[in-house]
Amino acid sequence: MRLTGAWAHGPYAGRVGTTKAAKRKKRDGAREALAKSRARDEEVGLDFTRAWVEFPDPDDAEQVFRCDLTWLTSRWNCIFGQGCQGITAGRASDGCCTLGAHFSDEDDEKRVAENVAKLTPDTWQFYDIGTGPRGWAEVNDEGERQTRRWKGACIFNNRAGFEGGAGCALHTLALREDREPLETKPDVCWQVPVRRTYEWVERPDGEEVLYVSIGEYDRRGWGSGGHDLNWWCTSAPSAHGSGRPVYVSYRPELIELMGEAAYEQLAELCEQRLAALPVVAPHPADPANPTPLPTLGPDAGTSAGCGSGANSGGCGCGSGGGSAPDTASGPGPVPVTISGLGSGTRPDSGAEGPSGSDSSGSGSGSGSGAAAVPPAQGRPAVD
Repeated sequence: MRLTGAWAHGPYAGRVGTTKAAKRKKRDGAREALAKSRARDEEVGLDFTRAWVEFPDPDDAEQVFRCDLTWLTSRWNCIFGQGCQGITAGRASDGCCTLGAHFSDEDDEKRVAENVAKLTPDTWQFYDIGTGPRGWAEVNDEGERQTRRWKGACIFNNRAGFEGGAGCALHTLALREDREPLETKPDVCWQVPVRRTYEWVERPDGEEVLYVSIGEYDRRGWGSGGHDLNWWCTSAPSAHGSGRPVYVSYRPELIELMGEAAYEQLAELCEQRLAALPVVAPHPADPANPTPLPTLGPDAGTSAGCGSGANSGGCGCGSGGGSAPDTASGPGPVPVTISGLGSGTRPDSGAEGPSGSDSSGSGSGSGSGAAAVPPAQGRPAVD
């Protein structure tokens, strides 16, 4: 906003106006602050003991995976439309779709465009707007390309009451075509709330290896603006009631991020952790006595995706359909280091990554790759 006239010389020195509009603005602001306080009251703190595991990438001798088992064995699940309080106060039904989605690169936008072409007025509430002269993508204030915001949220977010189903139109497209939502949605939408970061580490013998960390996309993952979000699900006990741990429900996404061989190894380590009761360093948002894991069959991992059922498009963090493994079927024993039985959210916050390495590489440190979600995305939206 640019100040003109008397406002250009400094803040208003008088008292708050008493017009009806001023009173209404003051009242609405107080209500929003109260709603935000109540929403955040349930969240656990960001700093707690975590269990990390490291293992070499089976497909790349120069890479080492560092995985947060506390997060990956937690019972988090997306509750879009089923108790999600939204990242913006007063817009719970938008979930985390309020800000639009930044594209990681040209290929990401091109892939999304190919799927947008398959949407129809029956499946996309704002079809006429998105296919109009201004389109469905825009350049934000930071000069980054992202999905266009329309009426306070992402243009692909079908609002409650739409006959084609509430939630992401691209997510529901994937469900109708029996595909994974990661194939149709922007990269950041299916990666969150799993965070992948990179850090080159020089070993004592002078060799360098790339540490790839897989962990929780908590508030800090958004940069400083993450602390301004109305509510964030990974810290909320109300979003930790799943019957399946994250490494099972997020199997397709983790395979995309790690490769299948590395995922199978991770799944084996997660199962070993859960079998060793009591679990060391559980996620504080998890229930005290989580539901025992069922025996996993070939279709045990299949779900309708995030949200409130098959007709819901879910939120910006799609868990998608897919099949969980019957049991961990990775290779035999591997060298394992349990690290991080100390405090901290990540061992490599703000680690610098290779150029163009990851769409979810934004961080609160001094850069972390080519980020599709810059810290600015964590700021409250402005209509």
